[in-house]
Amino acid sequence: MLLPTTFVKWIFQWSFCGITFTEPNYGKPSLMKSMLILATALFLLSGYSSSVLAAPAKPNVIVVLIDDMGWSDLSCYGGATPTPAIDRMAKEGIRFTHFYANAPICSPSRTALLTGQYPQRWRITSFLENRQANAARGMAQWLDPKAPTLARGLKTAGYATGHFGKWHMGGQRDVGDAPLIEEYGFDQSLTNFEGLGPRVLPLLNSYDGSPPKKYDLGSAKLARGAIRWEDRSVITSSYVKEALAFVDQSQTAGKPFFLNLWPDDVHSPFFPPKSPKEESGGGKRARYHAVIEAMDRQLAVLFDRIRDDAKLRGNTLILITSDNGPEPGAGSATPLRGHKGLLYEGGVREPLIVWGPGFIADGKSGTTNSKSALSSIDLNRSLYSITGTELPPGVTLDGEDFSETLVGKAERQREAPIFWRRPPDRPGTPEEANPDLAARDGNWKCYVNYDGGKAQLYDLGTDESEAHDVAARHPDVVQRLSKAMLDWNSKLPPDAGDPAFKPAAK
Repeated sequence: MLLPTTFVKWIFQWSFCGITFTEPNYGKPSLMKSMLILATALFLLSGYSSSVLAAPAKPNVIVVLIDDMGWSDLSCYGGATPTPAIDRMAKEGIRFTHFYANAPICSPSRTALLTGQYPQRWRITSFLENRQANAARGMAQWLDPKAPTLARGLKTAGYATGHFGKWHMGGQRDVGDAPLIEEYGFDQSLTNFEGLGPRVLPLLNSYDGSPPKKYDLGSAKLARGAIRWEDRSVITSSYVKEALAFVDQSQTAGKPFFLNLWPDDVHSPFFPPKSPKEESGGGKRARYHAVIEAMDRQLAVLFDRIRDDAKLRGNTLILITSDNGPEPGAGSATPLRGHKGLLYEGGVREPLIVWGPGFIADGKSGTTNSKSALSSIDLNRSLYSITGTELPPGVTLDGEDFSETLVGKAERQREAPIFWRRPPDRPGTPEEANPDLAARDGNWKCYVNYDGGKAQLYDLGTDESEAHDVAARHPDVVQRLSKAMLDWNSKLPPDAGDPAFKPAAK
């Protein structure tokens, strides 16, 4: 078939430029016939308009995953600390109020976002620690590189892929033989002490006259990759600087890019920059708030770079969220119940902001979606559709396609519940036990233990704080969701939190 541009040129030549018909009296094409030919050509070419002639460039994608930030820490979510750069993204994009991490703690949450699958499939159910602790909890030492990753799919589709920031899916403490980040589909990486390869490690400066202290949890002893030391307060800037260089390289190469920017702010230890407004003193929460402010300023450099470039602004989608709820005494998830490590709403519900002027539906900029409940595995699945990338062959992703919802063209509901399993090392406290399993289905949030006991049920439509257990009033809902949770969990490898777990023989 002729290419459309060649076809157009040929039609115009045929109509007007010297190809002769047998016409009485004239010996050249009649104007009427010429116009008929041209009209026919334009009609035929209209079929090419969406797929060939006006085929858009593949969208660039940036995923900003903040560490340990609570649902209500950003000022655009009611937080007390100003976050103007992120707030501006929300004002120009769409804010979601029922978005979930797929675990209440970092390593499994990140695994879900990277793979589009529940992290229990890969035996990553709490934070990865040293070898002995991982084995004792029934966990893998690192994410199996055979796991499906969005980065690998996008790289195959022609994307430049980069990861800058916290990893924590292998290569920490005394685990120095984990796969490098590049083995999961990334062209470039820079991480912290929770991964291998090029790393930037923090110096903790208390501004009290004492020398800064190195903080690396053993990473400096793991020799794989160049290491540099920088002040804890500016490490997010280092990730942003590397990310911007990656963006420039991608543009020079003419490639679309997929970029993870995963700062280890606002995870403890909290060491904000010293300035008249930000002192390291003032208590844990004050330092936490100062770190949020500093992180917002540092991220603004990346956001402004994309916004101020007309080409990037029209063809880049930015998603901003967090990996799990806040550390107690630091961040806030008000009015939600719970915090990091717990399956209650405060442990897993997170902000989600989607920005992309070239993608957001007309009239949807600056709006809030409070109807759609979705999670990290759904983000993963949706980005395959948004980028037009083939799904990994022979693999079942657990996420559902929310691509139309993310850009404001729909407000779909999830067909299947979202499921969670508690980390094996987070049973809760005598005052507040952490249920073993949880599910969100519509407005229902249900909890049950491995033995099917101690079920709880909350209607999030009327009780967002999970203060009123209505399990006794809705036994049919409890029975249905308890069965669904237990069935889901039975198909997954158990960890040491489950009585069914059997340690591997030594």
